[in-house]
Amino acid sequence: MTVTTLVVMAICINLGMWQYDKAQAKQALQARQEADMLLAPVDLPREIDNVEPWRYRRVKFAGTYEPKYQVLLDNQVENNVVGYHVLTPIKLEGANQYVLVDRGWIVGSLDRKVPVVNVPEGKQEIVGDIFIPLAKAFTLEAPATNGKWQAVWQSMDLARYTKAVSADVLPFVVRLDAQSKAGGFARAWPHPGEKVTMHLGYAYQWFGFALTLFVIFIVLNIKKVT
Repeated sequence: MTVTTLVVMAICINLGMWQYDKAQAKQALQARQEADMLLAPVDLPREIDNVEPWRYRRVKFAGTYEPKYQVLLDNQVENNVVGYHVLTPIKLEGANQYVLVDRGWIVGSLDRKVPVVNVPEGKQEIVGDIFIPLAKAFTLEAPATNGKWQAVWQSMDLARYTKAVSADVLPFVVRLDAQSKAGGFARAWPHPGEKVTMHLGYAYQWFGFALTLFVIFIVLNIKKVT
């Protein structure tokens, strides 16, 4: 009984620390984002060895949208309404490089028909912040079918996207600034600190389980002694 109690308590404490560390990491990202958003946008870097320090940095650049390899990310929720995020690659001015620009959210249709999304033509002046999507494997679709581009994706994997388009795509997404006029849609970008309270709540629950188990163990052993 003693060994079992210690093992279960250790598991609960470790799970609590895991949730607590996640909350601390999100708080740190939130603080970084808030600090970076106060800075003036800098020129978009064309070569980055380590993309992490650039997370949430505001950048500016010019280029032309390439609608051929546009992606609609499915199951994106805005004000409890399901829709898509529109990610359109843009060819950078003066370079043979592309960067994906998240132009924001559009509403989906009840019949699940893929919406037609307008893409501005000509040179665009872009201001936005660098976002690094989580790398996830596609499970519900392939990037292309019989040579035809698959417009709706369930998640964004930049490595797979780059391979699918056979182009030099920079290893991040730029989320279009809310004030930009470069073909944007709804852009209420989520903050990294939004789920801090949730993670802390889970952490305190796990710590509470460990404490409860410890109290039960002490009470049962006192009864045995008496």
